[in-house]
Amino acid sequence: MIHRTNHYFIIIALLLVAACNSVPDTIQNPREHISINQDWKFFKYESFTDADDLYYDVRPEVINVNDAKAADTPATEAEKLKASEKALKPYILPTANAFIKDSSRHYIRPEGNPGIDFPFVQSAFNDNAWEEVTIPHDWAIKGPFQEGDNAEVTGGMGRLPSNGVAWYRKKIDITKADKNKAIFLDVDGIMSYAMVWLNGNLVGGWPYGYNSWRLDLTPHLNFEGDNQLAIRVDNPNHSARWYPGAGIYRNIWLTKTHKVHIAQWGTTVSTHNVSENSATVDFSVCVDNDSEISAEIDVVTEIFSLEDSLSVVALLPKKTLTIASGKSKKISGRATVKNPKLWGPPPTQTPNLYKAITTISKNGKVIDSYDTSFGIRSLEFDPNQGILVNGELVKIQGVNEHHDLGALGSAFNVRAAERKLEILKEMGCNAIRMAHNPPAPELLDLCDTMGFLVIDEVFDSWERKKTPHDFHLIFPDWYEADTRAMVRRDKNHPSIIMWSYGNEVGEQYTDEEGADIGRKLVEIVKDEDPTRLTTSAMNWAKSDMPFPTVMDVISFNYQGEGIRQDPVFDKVTNRIKTKPQYEPFHEKFPNKVILSSETASAASSRGIYLFPVTDKISAPMLNGNGKDDSISQVSAYELYAVDFGSSADKVFASLDKHPYSAGEFVWTGFDYLGEPTPYYNCRSSYNGIIDLAGFPKDRYYLYQARWRPDLPMVHIFPHWNWPDRVGKVTPVHVFTSGDEVELFLNGTSLGKKKKGEFEYRLRWDDVIYQPGELKAVSYKNGKVWAEEIVKTTGVPARLEVEVDRNTINSNDLDLAYITVKVLDKDGNFVANAENEIEFTIDGPGALIATDNGNPCDMTEFPSPKRNAFSGLALGIVKSKDGQPGTIKVTATADGLELATVEIESN
Repeated sequence: MIHRTNHYFIIIALLLVAACNSVPDTIQNPREHISINQDWKFFKYESFTDADDLYYDVRPEVINVNDAKAADTPATEAEKLKASEKALKPYILPTANAFIKDSSRHYIRPEGNPGIDFPFVQSAFNDNAWEEVTIPHDWAIKGPFQEGDNAEVTGGMGRLPSNGVAWYRKKIDITKADKNKAIFLDVDGIMSYAMVWLNGNLVGGWPYGYNSWRLDLTPHLNFEGDNQLAIRVDNPNHSARWYPGAGIYRNIWLTKTHKVHIAQWGTTVSTHNVSENSATVDFSVCVDNDSEISAEIDVVTEIFSLEDSLSVVALLPKKTLTIASGKSKKISGRATVKNPKLWGPPPTQTPNLYKAITTISKNGKVIDSYDTSFGIRSLEFDPNQGILVNGELVKIQGVNEHHDLGALGSAFNVRAAERKLEILKEMGCNAIRMAHNPPAPELLDLCDTMGFLVIDEVFDSWERKKTPHDFHLIFPDWYEADTRAMVRRDKNHPSIIMWSYGNEVGEQYTDEEGADIGRKLVEIVKDEDPTRLTTSAMNWAKSDMPFPTVMDVISFNYQGEGIRQDPVFDKVTNRIKTKPQYEPFHEKFPNKVILSSETASAASSRGIYLFPVTDKISAPMLNGNGKDDSISQVSAYELYAVDFGSSADKVFASLDKHPYSAGEFVWTGFDYLGEPTPYYNCRSSYNGIIDLAGFPKDRYYLYQARWRPDLPMVHIFPHWNWPDRVGKVTPVHVFTSGDEVELFLNGTSLGKKKKGEFEYRLRWDDVIYQPGELKAVSYKNGKVWAEEIVKTTGVPARLEVEVDRNTINSNDLDLAYITVKVLDKDGNFVANAENEIEFTIDGPGALIATDNGNPCDMTEFPSPKRNAFSGLALGIVKSKDGQPGTIKVTATADGLELATVEIESN
């Protein structure tokens, strides 16, 4: 298998050759897209009170936070007014103008140049004492975790120091050869309230931390010397319900073009009349003329299959147009691709991709070239079946994913994201809901190439707040720009099947008022992309309310199964209780597809089994019944959920009883930083099917059994090391893709059991523990299907290490994930081991983080020492740029035999 990074280089090289071969009279490098991730200087103020006065806007009062800065006493109205008059918001708002359709609503920048005299924006400022960092950079992930009830950043945001004001500085290389070019700063994401100065000039910025955006640097450039870039980042506390990360956490680029060039995200492709024999490709191109004179240009688009990138499979003929100075113009064309290779989700389909190369010529010279990756596929939404891709019904087997990468935080890394998708794919997952924000663009590239279906989502809140400093503060000013930016950037990704314009927004409660806001957002989305359907996830709105009438697809969060229907909630009067909603919505909206955008919200701690075990298929977590407050852990019997949620078993039954449902997105695929329900004294969530380190929980195998029914598998739990439970009832549960299982304890059959209707696990709840061996033999259609054995082990004796890949690229980006297992002397996995493990590295690599999946482990992620949790620990190793060689990783623990693994960095 060719590693993805190498694969991309090959594709790009071939496409460049194709582009050059197709246009004989070209100029050198008409467009440059240059990474400027290296060699940044970073400084963070100790607190808001120490920060400068170059803030975006005044913020509302929260515990010790009155406005843009902290204070011990509330500010007076006069002080607030004075602070708001100093805010730089009026200078930043014009950055949104390119995404505001009605030009009469465009923002006009005031006179002046705030910050021009501030030292940090000056080229002469000496930043030698500042920290040197490489982008993507998350300043908070190295910790330390903030523990205790009075922590500044609490469990909801991950207990990491993501709040604060910081600066990034870098000199950028612009030469005389660039003098007649248009030069842009392209930002994939900065968290948050970013404001950019170049050579002392405030250029613009963007407050929402999850969107990508562009600034035109051209008017402020010095073509005769250094150019100083300075970026101020202001990340408020109480701004999110999960870990937001901090800083320039995605890639950042310089884009250099001719003055006449294809606009930012300026191509749009859609496919129609798709069949095995042909497909219609509609293609539009928006061209900007930033020059001082009108321009007559020729535009040509060639389409290549990535399987045969030297052969043009379709051509949009040359079109000539004239564009006035300072204006933009859009042209459209249509082509037919014969015998198209369709894009679709595995395992029954293949995610084939095409590349369109658009060239602009002026006077016979190519002045711009722009690549657009896309797929040819058809989507059909059938309210009685679900979603059909290329005519095949594809039930959604999806998960929700937050944007953090576990121990790496929010700093985006392609390999880390790819690993997550690989683990999910092995489980049988075929879809990702981007919860609850636009993702890094490379993540969508991965979904395209790996064949995941995607819901792209823009907002978690509108005007009604969820946390004091969330998006509601900027929604009125920025909702149109942020919505258009997401759709315009992402619209050509074949993986995206629908747009979500909100998640559990408070406007569900505001009747027609909330529906009107939803209608505005839908109109914006449809204006940018009329080809896809829209949705907004509802955890409260009902079928007789105006809110759901606006959306194309009905999306439930937990309402399909019903919320708080367990008798334990009968006496609860202050919490929402909802009966199952599939049938009421299907009756009210018979022409709309119904989808569960969040299901389950089950919780568990990998490898932690608590007794007694509920006899229900789904139960709320209670101390002594599903969770243990003394250790802040939740039972891994996978029967417990948050009070508004359900176990996977209950969700499966609900889906199977309502076959018109399009499927589900589980909350969540992986544990994530922040929102550690039910224990907010901890650092990370319990809801994942997979823990924060990437180790599957038992629930993983329940989903695998359902989502990959043709994969022979059987999984027994719990582990069988219970010296204090000899003679006590210790339930044994089994997940299998078979239909029947026989369980043996020390060679004695405990009986054969067969799955009944709406049953998804097999339970032996009366097993009396005795040490030895558990064996499960699974059958399918009467024949042996799979077997698994779990043994009582000896004490920890040695370590074993495994690496996800033995070869990585020496580019300072590629990663190797090292799993350490604690074994006994006979090589059996000791599932309850907690030994402290230390990682050491020899060779051209660096240990950048460790983890173990324990949501309550407050050891800092960069630490080379990490206790095993339920027998496992993880080390993450990064290559070094331009330093090939052998990286040797050693894991040691007191009293145990060490283990090593070698990784080749090429």
